[in-house]
Amino acid sequence: MTADEKKHAKFRELAEKRTNKALEAVRLIGNLSNRQTYVYEEAEVRKIVKALRDAVSEVEARFSTSTGRGGGEFKL
Repeated sequence: MTADEKKHAKFRELAEKRTNKALEAVRLIGNLSNRQTYVYEEAEVRKIVKALRDAVSEVEARFSTSTGRGGGEFKL
């Protein structure tokens, strides 16, 4: 196996694990929509959705260019 093949295999392994973790985290955020369990304001929902969209946009941008890291922690 060449070095490039090893790097590609590692990318695929990590991409699958991390994507599945991210999808599960998004599902868990979706559980917060249960009005019988939680009380929230629409402004808070918009802020959560905007943060998720911004994060996805950042990922897309990072894959389209090879520039440095971005990111930060989300706070309501």
